[in-house]
Formats: sequence, structure tokens, C-alpha cells
Amino acid sequence: MRISEVFATIQGEGILSGVPSLFIRVSGCNLRCVWCDTPYTSWTPDGEDWSLERILEWVDGFPRYRHVVLTGGEPMLFPESVELTHALRDRRLHITVETAGTVWQNVACDLMSVSPKLANSTPTLRDGGRWAAVHNRLRLNADVLKALTSAFEFQLKFVVSDQADLEEVRSIRRLVGAPAERVLLMPEGVTPESSAANAAWLVEICKEEGYRFCPRLHVLLYGNRRGV
Repeated sequence: MRISEVFATIQGEGILSGVPSLFIRVSGCNLRCVWCDTPYTSWTPDGEDWSLERILEWVDGFPRYRHVVLTGGEPMLFPESVELTHALRDRRLHITVETAGTVWQNVACDLMSVSPKLANSTPTLRDGGRWAAVHNRLRLNADVLKALTSAFEFQLKFVVSDQADLEEVRSIRRLVGAPAERVLLMPEGVTPESSAANAAWLVEICKEEGYRFCPRLHVLLYGNRRGV
């Protein structure tokens, strides 16, 4: 499968924030979010093909790490993700799969981290708008969202730009029947400064509606760069 990068760090987002984790980032995505923070896996995908054996050899080099995160890009695009995650399960590792929730694969997974893309993600102007219609058509798949949240322990993460996004968040939550504590809201922004601009009012929404506020810990600690 095509791998953009692998690295050992802490989980920066979601209910496992702060947990030392091994990240395996695939290269390739079926969406093109306007604010994508990993454009090297979507807009301009890079990387090289790794065999299953090479990936597992890398994982085995970090015996103290018990959590592995398969991320992207969109890891559920790759049929190889099934064999990889089952091999990780055989090693008794905790597996998080980070996905936009548009594609189903029968992966092994302990936490399905689903990040449905809201209308604010549509690249209306970027790239001359060539991706806008495709992105908007693919960004939400009700059947896949229901299947993923029924089959696995899950969290729903949303990137929120302004208060107009909140009704779409509520709609998706109702669609899958998610309890409020499984919904995490992240302020849109790729730097501590830009995230902070939306954080104050978003925290108040979380307090009012019972959602979790989700800062991007890795950005706060290391900045917006690769390998962290």
C-alpha cells in the first residue's frame, strides 16, 4: 500500500489525546477538503509502496508502544488495510482507524475515529473549483456512517469553522444515533493562533450540548508539520 509517512508520537486528537501512538499514514484520498492539513496525501499525494512485512517490521521496532493509528489520506480506500489491521490485532495492539466515513472495509479496529466532512470542507474556489462537485457528492455517505458506528467503538470528530456548521453536526449525530459524549468538535485552523480564534465560542457550545472540545494537541506542541 502507498505510505506517505510513519512516525512515533502522541495522539493529538480525540478521546485518546496524549497517548503514545505509532502512526501509519497512507497516501491517497477520495476527498479534497479546502483546509486539508495533510495535502501531501490528497491534493498532491506523495509516498512509496510498502509491503505488509515492511510495515510490521517498523511497528515491531517500537515494542513499548501499544497503540497504532492507521490514518491518511483515507486508509479505508485500500484493501490492504484489512490484512494490516488484522496483523496488528494479532500483535495485541490497540488499533485506531481515522477515516472520513465514506468507504467501508472489514478492518480490525478498537476505535473507529470518524471525521465526517461538513459543507465547510468543500473546495469551492481552490483548484479552480474542479474538485468541488466531486467532493460535495462523496463527503457524506449515510449508509457507511451507520455501518461504521454500528460495527465499532467510535468517535465522531468534526472540524467547525463557524456556528452555521452546528446544525449539520446535529443532523449527522441524529443520523447515527451518537451520544453527545462521542461527538468531538475541533476549531478549524492549522496553527495554534488560527485555532484559538474559534476555540472560545466552540467551548461554550460543547458545554451547552454535552460535546467534547477537541484541541489539536500535536499542533500546540509541535506546530503544523509532518512526523508529529
